Amino acid sequence: MARTRVRIPSLLALSAALALTAACGNTPSSEDAKSQDAKSQDGTQPQAKKPVVVVTTTWEGAFAKAAGAEDVKVIVPQSVHHAPDYDPKPSDLAAVAKADFVLYAPFEPYAAKIKEAAGSKAKLVEVELDNDPAKASAEVARLAGLFGTPEAATQWKAGFDTEYTKLNKDVQAAWPGGKTPSVVSQVFTTWAAKLVGATPVGTYGPEAVTPAQLAELAAKKPELVLDNAHMSTGTVLPDSGAKQVKIVNYPGEDLDLLAVYRNAAAELKKAMGGS
Repeated sequence: MARTRVRIPSLLALSAALALTAACGNTPSSEDAKSQDAKSQDGTQPQAKKPVVVVTTTWEGAFAKAAGAEDVKVIVPQSVHHAPDYDPKPSDLAAVAKADFVLYAPFEPYAAKIKEAAGSKAKLVEVELDNDPAKASAEVARLAGLFGTPEAATQWKAGFDTEYTKLNKDVQAAWPGGKTPSVVSQVFTTWAAKLVGATPVGTYGPEAVTPAQLAELAAKKPELVLDNAHMSTGTVLPDSGAKQVKIVNYPGEDLDLLAVYRNAAAELKKAMGGS
């Protein structure tokens, strides 16, 4: 009997210890709780739901993709050479109504229709379309702030800066005679002059060049004329001896903004006699 009296208290103590151990193991520490709260409240954490972004053209689309957007619908087909001429279809406007963000440029004539179709859910974002590297990077960063994807934009900019620097050096290595060429540029392609490493001696457009402007630009004796492929007014200085280079502003269906700079670099090198 004495042996039984000893075992019962021992078993009770062991059971109590096991229960206490289990309870401690299943209860999160105060540090763990703080960590979980921080994760749930940290705005930089990846969003559970990626934003749905509708853009008017591939140009806005490329900015959105660079900013980290993954679900991007483009309204104006890339095959439309002059995007402002496009007339949105009812299906286009229906897609706008389902978006979280709608990106458009103020110069696009259908912007009013886009705004009207957006409804109360979509956030309308006016985009400054300019392929100047500093302006493009700033706009991508701004969009990333709206989308909640700053890390994606930072990663894109690192790759963009590296490749742009390489393209810039590559184009400048093709300077005829090792000297900066004299450049005249359409107002929306001055970014390509920067890629050449030149400051335009004159600009024109978007309207057709007048006889007075023609005489003024010809007097500058430019070696290159950087024309806007999407708003071309034909040969600008036909009797000047200047080589006219077609500069494309809009990316392709893959929405790769860097492809625009690669294409411009190839065209500029060809015009300057490089391979």
